[in-house]
Amino acid sequence: MGGPVAAARPDRPRPDTAPGDRHPAVPGSAAVVRRRGRWGRVALAVGVLLCLAAGFAIAHLWSPHANLRVTTGPPGSTAQRFIAAFATVSKAQHPRVTLDLVQANDLAASARALEEGRTDLAIVRSDVAPPANGQTVVILRRDVVALVLPPHSRVESVAGLAGKTVGIPAGPLQADNARILDTVLGYFDVPLKEVGRMVLPVDELARAVQQKRVAAVLAVGPVAPGEIVDVVAAVARATKGTPGILALDEAETIGKRFPGFEAFDVPAGAFRARPATPGDTVTTLAVTYRFVAPEWMPNVVAAAIARSILTTKAKLMAVTPLANQIEAPDPDDKSPILPVHPGVSAYLSSGDQSFFDQVQQYFTIGGLIISLAGSLFAAATAYWSRRRSEADWRPIRRLVEIADEASRADLPGLAALEADFHGLVAAVLGRSPESGDADRQSAFATALAHARHALDKRRSILESGSRPAAPLVAAQ
Repeated sequence: MGGPVAAARPDRPRPDTAPGDRHPAVPGSAAVVRRRGRWGRVALAVGVLLCLAAGFAIAHLWSPHANLRVTTGPPGSTAQRFIAAFATVSKAQHPRVTLDLVQANDLAASARALEEGRTDLAIVRSDVAPPANGQTVVILRRDVVALVLPPHSRVESVAGLAGKTVGIPAGPLQADNARILDTVLGYFDVPLKEVGRMVLPVDELARAVQQKRVAAVLAVGPVAPGEIVDVVAAVARATKGTPGILALDEAETIGKRFPGFEAFDVPAGAFRARPATPGDTVTTLAVTYRFVAPEWMPNVVAAAIARSILTTKAKLMAVTPLANQIEAPDPDDKSPILPVHPGVSAYLSSGDQSFFDQVQQYFTIGGLIISLAGSLFAAATAYWSRRRSEADWRPIRRLVEIADEASRADLPGLAALEADFHGLVAAVLGRSPESGDADRQSAFATALAHARHALDKRRSILESGSRPAAPLVAAQ
C-alpha cells in the first residue's frame, strides 16, 4: 500500500538543524551575541577612560590659578622693591599665579587704585589716604616716626619746634612724610607756618644740622637699616656727637585721634649701638605698610595670599632684606581703618588651609565626582545600549517563536501567527537603515525565512488534512 501523501510526511531535519531541535538554529547568532558582548565591554571601558581623561583635563585646566593686579608703590621706593621681590618668589612658588604689576606714582595713587577697583592688591601706608574698602592681609613693615635731634639740643617737646626749621630727607615719600609733621604739629597746636621745612638729601641735612640751620630732622623708617639709621649716622658724623630722639609721650592718644598712627616704644640703641641712639627707650609714633585687599575678595583667596607671604618670608628675605619685618596682623585688631580681612583673621585664628590647598582639594574631589559621573554615564549608556540591543533582537526571537508555535497551530492560530509575522516584518522594515547592523540584519533575514517556511509548511499540512484522501489503486 502506498503511504500518506508526501506533504503530510514529517520533514527530515534540515542540514542546519541540530538533532533534537524543534526549529532551525539561527546561523552565527551565538557568535554574534558573544561578539556584541565583547564589543560592548570594550566600549564601556573606553567610555570610562574617556570620562576619566576629561575629568583630569578639566581639573588641570581649572586647577588653582589667578591673575592678581598689584600696585607697585612709588618708583624707587621700598614698596616697589618689595613687590618686585614678592613677584619673583611668588612666580617660583606658585607658577599658576600671575602678578600683574600696576604702577602707582605715590602711596595715595596706590590707595585710590584699590578703592576704584583697578587693582586686586595694593601696598598702602596706614597714614596716607587709606582706601575705604581696604582690608589688611599682612603687615609688610612698621616704620617709626623719629624726630632726630642734634647732640645737646634744647628742644624737649614738639612745642619747642616753633620758630625753628625741621629737615625732611628728600625721596619718593618726602611729601607724605611732610604731612606727618603737619599732623604732629597740629595735635600740639603749633601753627604750621611757625615751623619751617628744608627738604635735602641726608648728608646735606646733616651739614645743615651742624650749621644750626635745622633744629631737627623728621625721619620715617624701620627699626633696622633705613632712613632713620642713615640720618642718625650722618648727624653723628657731622656733629661728632650722639644724636637724640624726641619723645612723643602722647603717641597713644595721637593714635586714637588719627587711626593711621600707633604708639611705638623704640628700644635703646635701636638706631645706633655705640654710643646708643636712643640712649633709653623712647615712645613715639609709627605707621605701617600693609598689603591690602578689597573687602569683596573671597576669604579663601585673602587667606591664601597671607599664608603665601608669611610662609615664604625666608625666601623673600633672601631676595631683599626689606622682607625681614613682615608680620601677621593682629586678628583682634578693631582699627576703624584697614581692618584685618575676615579670611586672614580666620586663617590666623584657626590655621585654615591655603587657597591653593583648598582649591586643589576642591578640584581633586571635583575630578572624582566627574569621574564617577562619567562612570555612571558610561554604565547608563551601556544599560540603554543593552536595552536597545534587546529590543532590536526581540523581533528575531519572536520570529523563531512563531516558527516553533506554527508546528502546533490550528487554522485560527495559524492565522494569528501570520498576522503577528506580517506585523513584525512591517515594524522592522519600517525602521531607518542606520538603526541596524549587518549581523542583526543577517540574523533577521534567516529567522524570517525560517518562520515563513514553518508557516507555509503548517498551512500545507492543515489544508491537505482537510481534503478527502485519494482512492488507493490495488496492485494488478
